[in-house]
This record gives sequence, structure tokens and C-alpha cells, in this order.
Amino acid sequence: MSHPARVEDVLTLDAEAIGPLTAPIMLVGLTGWFDVGGVATTALEQLDPDDRAVTVAEIDADPFYDFTQERPMVEITDGDIRRIVWPSNAVRVIRTGGAHDLVVLSGVEPHLAWATYVECVRRVVDGLRCEAVVTVGASADAVPHSRLPLVVGSTADAELGRRLALSAPSYQGITGLLGVLNAELDHGGDGRRIPIISLRVGVPHYLGHAEHPLAVTALLRHLAHVLGLTVHVDLTDQIERWASLHNEAVDEDAQLRAYVTMLEADYDRRAAAALASASGEDLAARFEEYLRDQRDDDG
Repeated sequence: MSHPARVEDVLTLDAEAIGPLTAPIMLVGLTGWFDVGGVATTALEQLDPDDRAVTVAEIDADPFYDFTQERPMVEITDGDIRRIVWPSNAVRVIRTGGAHDLVVLSGVEPHLAWATYVECVRRVVDGLRCEAVVTVGASADAVPHSRLPLVVGSTADAELGRRLALSAPSYQGITGLLGVLNAELDHGGDGRRIPIISLRVGVPHYLGHAEHPLAVTALLRHLAHVLGLTVHVDLTDQIERWASLHNEAVDEDAQLRAYVTMLEADYDRRAAAALASASGEDLAARFEEYLRDQRDDDG
């Protein structure tokens, strides 16, 4: 019988090599249960389109995957050199020049040894002194493809929830790795309190096997708003191309057209109500105030 993997054997972390970070926040998105259409992981990968990020940690794939389900890829480089590409779980640091640097894990949801995987993430959070963790996901929802989907958030931290108008987690049932991560990371391994926010964007359930750049854009905009970042990502071409494909698919089915019209009307009502009740206070300012208070408490 094989022995459980140890964190020391599967996690490579070089925190000292990159020097001190500015109030880092960790973002986590994993393909699988909580990432319909790859929306969440695509959004995180879009945060650094110029490849300026520095890889500071890697989680070895071997103990975590059933490779008959998550198969490695063969690539040929330099004309004739074959290499195997395993599922990647690399942690990148993005220096934003703003109030917060980003620590980004955009990886693949493991099949096995979840407790060890979560402990790997905890070690990275503690090793890089992250001030908060934001998990991002995408799920099939009753939303129209013709509207910018809403992003909803939750947190188990009552004070953070009050300041950002986030609900407490209420879901009960089977979950994915991000659900476990959110439940386990209430406190850092060194005793520090680590606020955790879960963000989710809905994608049209009737177009589940398509790409959804509009949902990617919605998630990026919400992240930028909450974290006070400037995100230079323009997916206009992809949005227009996929909107055309989505419209063609809907137009071929009269029942589906009627259903989408109903979803659009419901979306417009909810959007109007949300606009009417929204306070003018900026989310980024409230989040920064919360983190500042946390630093004072730790001091």
C-alpha cells in the first residue's frame, strides 16, 4: 500500500528568491467541478498576458491525479525532442505596482490526496505572508448569454461580509477542492487569521460546452473592482465571435429562444433592482480598510 504524500516531498517553494511583496493577496482557480467552461482559470491566466509573472512555487502532480482521467500531453520541441507535459499547479507572483501584489494559483483540481494539496496551498499562503485568499469559480446557471453575467461572492468572515455586502456560505452538498479549501483556510498555519472570499460567475447552462469570454470579462472586472487593480485585458474579439456562435445555436430552437427571452427579462429586472439599491461606496476602499484593520490587530 502506498504511503500518503508529504507536503515537503511535493511542494517546492522559494519565497526568499523574489524578495518582499506588497500586501500580497492569493487568487486560486482550479479546473474541474467549480470551473464550467474553464472560465475561472482562463480569467486568472489573463491577468498576466505579457508573461511578466515569476513562478515561486510548484506542486508536484504525481500524487494527486488519476492519469487515466487527467492525461499528460506529449509535445515536440525543437523539431524532434519529445517531452511529457504533466498537469500544472504552479504559483506565480505578479507585481502590480499597486496596493497589493498577486499570488496566483491557476491549476488543475486534484483527484486524490486533497488534504495534502490543501496543506500545500496553506504553506504558500503562510510562506508568502498573503493577507487574504480569493477563490474564483464558474458554475452553470440560469443566466442569458446575451448579458454580462453577475458575479456573486461569499465569506465566512462576518465582518468582511458586512463591509463588502457578501453573504455567508449557505451551500450544503457535494463539493469540489475549492469548497474544501475555503472551509480549511479560516486560519493560517502560523496562527494568523486569513480572510477568505469566494467569487462565482454564472455561465448559461444551455450552452455548457461552449467558451464564455463574456463570463471571463465579468469575473476579471469584479476582481479588479474588489482589489483596486487595473486589468489590461480586452476580449472584445472573442466575445463577438462566441456571441455569434451562441446566437446561432439559440436561433435554431424556438423553445430555447423563448426561454432565453424569459431569462433576459428576469436579468434586467434584477439588474435594475441591484442598481437602485447599490451604495456609492467603492468595494476596493472597503476591502482595503478591512485589511488595514486586520494589520492593526496583528500589530
